[in-house]
Amino acid sequence: MTDFSTPQEQFWAGQFGDDYTDRNTGARWVASNLALFGRVLAATTGVRSVLELGANRGLNLIALRELLPDARLAAVEINAKAVEALRQFSWLDVTHSSLLDFKPKAPSDFVLVKGVLIHLNPEVLPGVYELLHAASSRYICIVEYYNPSPVTIPYRGHSERLFKRDFAGEVLGKYADIKLRDYGFVYHGDPNFPQDDLTWFLLEKSS
Repeated sequence: MTDFSTPQEQFWAGQFGDDYTDRNTGARWVASNLALFGRVLAATTGVRSVLELGANRGLNLIALRELLPDARLAAVEINAKAVEALRQFSWLDVTHSSLLDFKPKAPSDFVLVKGVLIHLNPEVLPGVYELLHAASSRYICIVEYYNPSPVTIPYRGHSERLFKRDFAGEVLGKYADIKLRDYGFVYHGDPNFPQDDLTWFLLEKSS
């Protein structure tokens, strides 16, 4: 994959994305994800299929497989090194693609995006919101840094690579058939199951 429409895609497909994949691993992250998604899924029913957009090496999906052992799990990922790690899981359907090019074959019960929207060019967000809406048959889970208004902050020495805003609020404002089901925050200083100061939103799509 070499033909990208934004510099942010190239950034994550390249060496920085490789280094991120190498850096983010370990059982402690899976444990924290089990605690997080246990809370999220407590407000759902009947989840039999899961799609994660921007899955990296699969730490979220490993936890979701434990919590939903009978569900079909699928992942979309732009970075080749991360895709190689994902393809080690026989239970996972993996697509190597940018989110901006991905077309879901069929909707999934639960569509997850975690720590991904913050790294996308803000100009492409409307199309990604369309993807979230089209890919979900019932639930959308957004787990990102939150800010009430759009801001750009430096990210590991790079500019224009991290953007905070109210992603869930924008999705709720865009689609009349989506409502807020639950939400929460996970602090980086949690003594047992920390996350990176992430705010999560569970949205539900009406039939």
